[in-house]
Amino acid sequence: MRARNNSLISRPECHKKLSLNVNKTLYEVEVAAHHTLAEVLREQLGLTGTKIGCNRAECGSCTVLLDGQPVYSCTILAVEAARKNITTIEGLKVHGKLHPIQEAFIANDALQCGYCIPGMILSVKALLDVNQNPTAEDVKHAIAGNYCRCGSQPNIVVAALAAAKMMKEGR
Repeated sequence: MRARNNSLISRPECHKKLSLNVNKTLYEVEVAAHHTLAEVLREQLGLTGTKIGCNRAECGSCTVLLDGQPVYSCTILAVEAARKNITTIEGLKVHGKLHPIQEAFIANDALQCGYCIPGMILSVKALLDVNQNPTAEDVKHAIAGNYCRCGSQPNIVVAALAAAKMMKEGR
């Protein structure tokens, strides 16, 4: 019989060594088999732009891109993300310059508290990667799984459309 304080979580065989390709950088990490991608991004890699809100796939604040698709990182085990391309909000900056989507969010006052914004921006990026001419309805559909409690969603839609225009113009 096992002692109560000897949980499976602390057993070495429950830890996995894996490679995570995050923002085009390969990280070698050792994780507990039950750790989510959100936990590993924040706690082990220090990428705190990925927020943990509800921690049960309802709010979208933990949204990252996994092979270009928006996913709730609180529901993806880190071991499931191995050998996939992971993009967080920190990965959108190029040579210290904000991505046009980030610029459009700022210019169009598409944030208040900002907690939902990393997930919103990544959901918009996933949309604009496949649809360069979205309608307001397309944007609303793309961000439907991301909740903003501050009421910034109308400005987020405007910002997403502005970002699409900026990207088409090569900015």
